[in-house]
Amino acid sequence: MQTAGGATLSEDTHPETADGSGTDETAPETPDRPQRRPGLMIAALAIAAFAVGLDQWTKALAEANLDPREPVRILGGLVYLSLTWNSGAAFSLGADYTWIFTVIASAVVVFLIVLSRRIVYPAWSIAIGLVLGGAAGNLIDRYFREPGFAHGHVVDFISVFAPYAEVFPIFNIADSALCCGVVLIVLLELTGHGFSPESRKSSAKEVAA
Repeated sequence: MQTAGGATLSEDTHPETADGSGTDETAPETPDRPQRRPGLMIAALAIAAFAVGLDQWTKALAEANLDPREPVRILGGLVYLSLTWNSGAAFSLGADYTWIFTVIASAVVVFLIVLSRRIVYPAWSIAIGLVLGGAAGNLIDRYFREPGFAHGHVVDFISVFAPYAEVFPIFNIADSALCCGVVLIVLLELTGHGFSPESRKSSAKEVAA
């Protein structure tokens, strides 16, 4: 189209969109998705390292100061320090399958380290860190203690309510960290605070329904 003076007018300078608004709003939407935070991975690994350090330190103290034949009664008999060596899993389960637990624990440690890279919520740093620290603490015993590589026996020394595990299996700091981490994971999942953003959205929809 031209004006009376011959100037050309641009046709469809601002073409209307399907809704007639005259503006093009086809830009892609940015998904509302929490981004991975490297600091949370570092926090999880730091918690794991602390748990491993505390576990190995207390095991060394137990071996240096406790006599397996003479449990030490503390806290009025609520806790006994009873030194023992466990060839099985946590709480002395599966004593005849040491190498199997070594393989499983190794796989768990690798998996948790990889998983820690995907943490987007702080509470999961604590949970993953505790489980990782617990698994790694006992895994060190498996690899480097007697009777041999990958067949090592785990040092246990905490017995509650009775000196020789009459009430509850003897355990260590690594077992405690692992169990606390698992309990925290279960609580997070049950309360709708799942590991992934998708699981949280799903929980929110279920509550809204």
